[in-house]
Amino acid sequence: MANREELGIIRMARSGKADAQLQLGKLYLFGGSGLPRSATTALHWLERAAQQGCEEAWMAIGAHVPFETAQQHGERLSRWFERAWEGGLARAGVVFARLVLQDGAASEERRRKARCALEDGARAGLPDAQWMLTTLVGANPAAPARSQDAWLQRAAVSGVQEARFALANQAWEEGDTDCFIAQALPLARELAAGAHCGGTVLAAPSAASVKLLSRCARALESGAAGRHDPAEALRFYELAANENDPHAQLAVGLHCARMRIDGERVSNPGGAANFRKAIRWLNAAAEQGLAQAWYALSRIYIKSEFSQRSLQEANRFLERAAEMGYRDAQLELGLAAWRARREKEDNDVCALYWLKKAAAQGCRQAAEMLEKIAPRPGLSPDLPPPGALDKLSERQPLLAARLALAGAFGLSRAEALLLDVNAANHGHCLVVDIRGSYGRGKRRLVLVQTERQRTVLANAQRLFDGIDSTNTGPEGNYRQRLYRLKTWLAAQPAPAPSRIPIHDDARQEEELAA
Repeated sequence: MANREELGIIRMARSGKADAQLQLGKLYLFGGSGLPRSATTALHWLERAAQQGCEEAWMAIGAHVPFETAQQHGERLSRWFERAWEGGLARAGVVFARLVLQDGAASEERRRKARCALEDGARAGLPDAQWMLTTLVGANPAAPARSQDAWLQRAAVSGVQEARFALANQAWEEGDTDCFIAQALPLARELAAGAHCGGTVLAAPSAASVKLLSRCARALESGAAGRHDPAEALRFYELAANENDPHAQLAVGLHCARMRIDGERVSNPGGAANFRKAIRWLNAAAEQGLAQAWYALSRIYIKSEFSQRSLQEANRFLERAAEMGYRDAQLELGLAAWRARREKEDNDVCALYWLKKAAAQGCRQAAEMLEKIAPRPGLSPDLPPPGALDKLSERQPLLAARLALAGAFGLSRAEALLLDVNAANHGHCLVVDIRGSYGRGKRRLVLVQTERQRTVLANAQRLFDGIDSTNTGPEGNYRQRLYRLKTWLAAQPAPAPSRIPIHDDARQEEELAA
């Protein structure tokens, strides 16, 4: 309860006396013998005194009223913080700048003034001003990067946690591992020291802190910091894994399984593998979209020492990893499909699909297998002149499309005339199989690699859509197709502009014409 003296001050403040309002505001600001501390009530009386021109009142507002209290009143209070800053109070300038910059309706002139206030506060060593200036410079594409780095360094030295995290993140993205370790390791150790629940749960988890712990553990494992304590890296992983970081969950799962990601065992003094626990962590990482985790799960399910070994589950996880773009899984699926091509004929098409994807990611073994399975077609020097097929396509579009396919994919005459275009196109490859009409033919695959091949194949597919391209279709049998081809070739100027052999073996001619 207020004493007699304080009651007298309250009466005078209510009557409108500025000195009493200032005095009452200070009593609420710091607490009196009978009055509680209240920043909101203090601000009310100090503002009333400031409105009457009391300089000490707005200086008190600038010096002692926090931003969290001031932001509830927005632009109305910014003028008192502005005057306090102009009176030489750098801290008031920082609050003034924050109030102005969060106001979308503030004029450009006031924004420039707020920027000047931030710079004054930053030069005065105020960490909040240094950090705000860092973010403000970073949001301006025209600002030089060195200016942002300078303020970021100052804020980090001043102990601003966000700036320290930002510096570590910057070093990671730039690939400077040594700098990252120097910035991140002290932060990671602070986070680990503040963890509770037996040191496995972060006290105040945030996305930045979880990412930093995971990255720091990866950098330590890579040997960037020289010799390190494996237990420390594992602890960082466990803290991040408990906060759902997928890379950390993958690392903890592999540690529990005592293996590398390819399934190879690793010596670990921590005891025997715990596959059940490993599967729990790897499943958590996989469900967050980490393809490596699906691949690691497939390695566990093919282990003979795993009590729940299942080839079916292993294949399912392997396919998930391959579909998500994991190169090793694509290579393994491609090789497995190629080995099983005798069980199911279309397995070679599946093998080519996965091997092509793996080769596109730089897998040398996959590229070598592609050359073996689907060697590149040889090119013939006697190609048709540019306008020859265009003229033929006006009269015989289907024959012209077959000749274009022959030129793009290196088909022989029999293959070009007998190919079932509708069934041959598999998107990534062309399946050339005429064994149903030509007993001496062989099934072979040709990769679709160039833009020209895609265009030619798409045009042919469009022409033959809904048309029976077998011997019973509208093109007639092989003899009729061959007659049209020879008639067209005979009409062309010498030398014959065809990359397709004109003279086949006589015995082949008899077999096909029969």
